Amino acid sequence: MQTRTLGTTGPQTSALGLGCMGMSALYGDADRAESLATVHAALDAGITLLDTGDFYGMGHNELLINEALATAPAAAREKALVSVKFGALRTVEGGFTGYDGRPNAVKNFAAYSLQRLGRDHIDIYRIARLDPDVPVEETIGAIAELVEAGHVRHIGLSEVGAESLRRAAAVAPISDLQIEYSLLSRGIEDEILPTARELGIGVTAYGVLSRGLISGHFTRDRKLAANDFRGMSPRFQGENLDRNLDLVEALRKIAEQKGITVAQTAIAWVLSRGEDIVPLVGARRRDRLTEALGALDVALDADDLAAIERAVPAGAAAGERYPAGQMAHLDSER
Repeated sequence: MQTRTLGTTGPQTSALGLGCMGMSALYGDADRAESLATVHAALDAGITLLDTGDFYGMGHNELLINEALATAPAAAREKALVSVKFGALRTVEGGFTGYDGRPNAVKNFAAYSLQRLGRDHIDIYRIARLDPDVPVEETIGAIAELVEAGHVRHIGLSEVGAESLRRAAAVAPISDLQIEYSLLSRGIEDEILPTARELGIGVTAYGVLSRGLISGHFTRDRKLAANDFRGMSPRFQGENLDRNLDLVEALRKIAEQKGITVAQTAIAWVLSRGEDIVPLVGARRRDRLTEALGALDVALDADDLAAIERAVPAGAAAGERYPAGQMAHLDSER
């Protein structure tokens, strides 16, 4: 397994991480046995970074990771790094009602996560979205106290803009910024990514397949379950979906010429953007994981990258990456 380091202060991880959210929430029902088998397969393949959130299935995902690690070989379990997002407030019905970044809340969330994960520390801890009512310095300061106490190893951030990144880094070392980055979501290239690099902060890129949209497996006639987030996502609606899938077909031609899949092309493109970027693949099944791992063997030369740029130029995506209400919570979009 190839490795990369998260920033100048973060840990060394596998070049790909496993995003575990879909095993518990937001993409329709998941098969528990297959989810566990997929985590085990990832560990067997050398993936060390497992990404979760305490609000994924209201703790379900952390418990799932606990079970997967408890039943994995000791060597793989010891190498595993668990990245946890916190702060999202949920309702019994599954709705989101905001974010809580108050210092006491930070420590409370961490205590519950440690219990569910069955671990004595969290490797990377980050608030999922900034709390607009709490200065980022206070939230980061609280995580820094958890680091000092040995409960957290590294501090991360999620979906913040350049200014917030600077303010946070002035309080404590930041290992990485977790943010959406893909062929369809390239907004970080203008200011956020250069700022992260200036500050020595790595990037863990989620949504590298745009929630399956550019996986090469999504079709225009696919019927989404009622509990699948994509049913509300602007990029999966009507004419937007048609235009975005046209981009996928353009990408497919390039992939076929190289003898690889569309998904491998999209993941390899993110890998090519810099050694400081670790893509998170949201595989819920072993076959999808195997396909994603194949991207590590893909070498994109200058001609390949130019062809991809022509097929899917920056800003080509139709529709925002979240519904309007959720876009409003993104400090990275301000």
